Amino acid sequence: MDTGELEFDTRMLGADFSGTMDNEEASLRPQHLDEYIGQDKVKENLKVYIDAAKMRGDSLDHCLLYGPPGLGKTTLSNIIAAEMGVNIRVTSGPAIEKQGDLAALLTNLNPGDVLFIDEIHRLSRSVEEILYPAMEDFALDIIIGKGPAARSIRIDLPRFTLIGATTRAGQLTTPLRDRFGVLLKLELYTPEQLSCIVQRSAGILGIEITDDGAYEIASRSRGTPRIANRLLKRVRDFAQVRGTDIVDREIANYALSRLEIDHLGLDNLDRRMLETIIKFYDGGPVGLETLAATVGEEAITLEDVYEPYLMQIGFLSRTPRGRCVTRLAYEHLGIAYRQKPTPAEQMRLFDPPASDE
Repeated sequence: MDTGELEFDTRMLGADFSGTMDNEEASLRPQHLDEYIGQDKVKENLKVYIDAAKMRGDSLDHCLLYGPPGLGKTTLSNIIAAEMGVNIRVTSGPAIEKQGDLAALLTNLNPGDVLFIDEIHRLSRSVEEILYPAMEDFALDIIIGKGPAARSIRIDLPRFTLIGATTRAGQLTTPLRDRFGVLLKLELYTPEQLSCIVQRSAGILGIEITDDGAYEIASRSRGTPRIANRLLKRVRDFAQVRGTDIVDREIANYALSRLEIDHLGLDNLDRRMLETIIKFYDGGPVGLETLAATVGEEAITLEDVYEPYLMQIGFLSRTPRGRCVTRLAYEHLGIAYRQKPTPAEQMRLFDPPASDE
């Protein structure tokens, strides 16, 4: 890397996280670990790691947060920085295009700071390689000049904490994944946990909501806090237009029905995806790319956003040959289920007829 590559986009150095999002959205995010609802095992272990680091007067080890989108990985990274009493600098994998971009980020960190890289699996290989010595030795190796005059210098970095977030942990290279000392997997939330989140968000937004209304929204939120907060705001809109001061189960059910979200949280694309597999591909198996082309959606969106929930509720299964719809999905959609012959039964269809002798 030459010195010219050290030019960088100042948009990547925003230390104030609240400036990168809508103020209302920021207000809904918990600021401290004890305000964070759900993910109990993650919180318990993380509290131990944070307390131990603070007792040693050291920075927290590098953390990798992974799981489906919308579960609070970005929120948790900000909570870690707040609990450690340090600043956080936020960027994303696609935004770091050159080695110089990452070098600029690292050299502008203060001791103990948190560098949060969202979608870390999308880092380029050249950028990733410069990250290895930074994570292990807190040093940056830079090549100055070109050709015979080129020389390498090492810049010492302050001890910092790298927090990487990804929805596709399997796409991380082994050398990068192994350099994270703390690996935390975020799971989908239960309706009870989401109901608590909806009630907390309603209080912040000044919405009066009943327990039944909060649970109705939570049960249709696909186990995801981000979706729960989005649905709460849309239910609020319907309640205001209808002149209702309190969001109860009736108004929540009315609003979500207008949004075409059923009692399990399935929307139009979920149902279209399942119906496509059933009607066009006899229930599967069908390849992901073929399915994406048929429903008119990107394959990565289906795999990251829609499939995890459909698999969790038992409506979809992945096989080596492709995606298959289960009997439960047939029943939910009101489509008659037809039992497929087993592989052995299919082979017998090609057996020669028995001799009369």
